[in-house]
Amino acid sequence: MTKKILIVRTSSLGDLVHMLPAISDIARHVPGAQIDWIVEDSFAEIPTWHPAVHEVIPVAHRRWRKHWWAAETRAARTALRKNLDARQYDIVLDMQALMKSVWLVRQTHGERHGLDRRSAREPLASFFYDVKHTVNFWQPAVTRQRELAAAAFQYTYEGEPDFGLDSITDGIEIQPYAVIMPSASRDDKLWPEADWQKVFGRLHDHGLALKLLSGSPSETERARQLVQGNARAEVLPRMGLTDVAKVLAGARIMVGLDSGLTHLSAGLGRPTIGIYKASTPVRTPLEGPAYTASLGERGNAPSAETVLSAVDQALAFDDSAHADLPGGDTPA
Repeated sequence: MTKKILIVRTSSLGDLVHMLPAISDIARHVPGAQIDWIVEDSFAEIPTWHPAVHEVIPVAHRRWRKHWWAAETRAARTALRKNLDARQYDIVLDMQALMKSVWLVRQTHGERHGLDRRSAREPLASFFYDVKHTVNFWQPAVTRQRELAAAAFQYTYEGEPDFGLDSITDGIEIQPYAVIMPSASRDDKLWPEADWQKVFGRLHDHGLALKLLSGSPSETERARQLVQGNARAEVLPRMGLTDVAKVLAGARIMVGLDSGLTHLSAGLGRPTIGIYKASTPVRTPLEGPAYTASLGERGNAPSAETVLSAVDQALAFDDSAHADLPGGDTPA
């Protein structure tokens, strides 16, 4: 018997990546699960990567709120309301617990589940759920989401997180390059240029070219300045999320600031090093099946020497992992 489930989690990139293991758990433990997912349209590719997601329902709340009463926005909101009104779910699970997600939950039909007021980031959100669940706030985001899903569907999960990203990684061959994410949405997350240059040198010592990611024009300019005159480095053009994911999946290693793409790299099973300077890794550490290192803390960036040590460990770990495969081949 089909059990219709609606997941409400609209953003952001890293948070959506952290959701994926919970989706795998639901698919594994809930017979007949048919999972739909409401998500910001700019991130709508992410749920489509997971084989258990039946339908993606895009919203554009980030864009709408800038012109909330414009005719185009009102028409889009009306269309969304009609879309949701035509659907009946067995369970609607809000995995964001913010008032902006509650705004969506209230337009749905089904038993509404979410966090209780002591567990939610915005406690007021909990008043709008039919069933409320307690989940410890100060624990890794992946664990927190898995626990919420397990509580809502009354199962006990086990094993390492399964991000369900085979659609990205299948057929991808590891190539001798490192992906670098040196930019962030906030200047207080940035890491000194001199430290980046030391990392670039170490990666070159390991025989790796560099592929730098950027999002905005200012980030592109910063990336270009970092690798100016470096013949073994390139700043990649802006790409869709699926194309970026495939670049990450083919890398020997990824080194980046605390960003959604860094978390995606870890979820894709690539050795990944995250540099934390303005946030804490307590709640959002890198998680994935390969080597990960979440370095630094709010107000206390990791030293270049710490990151260099992690680079060496990550590549040695990856070499060892490939040596254990049939044939004992290690990527160049």
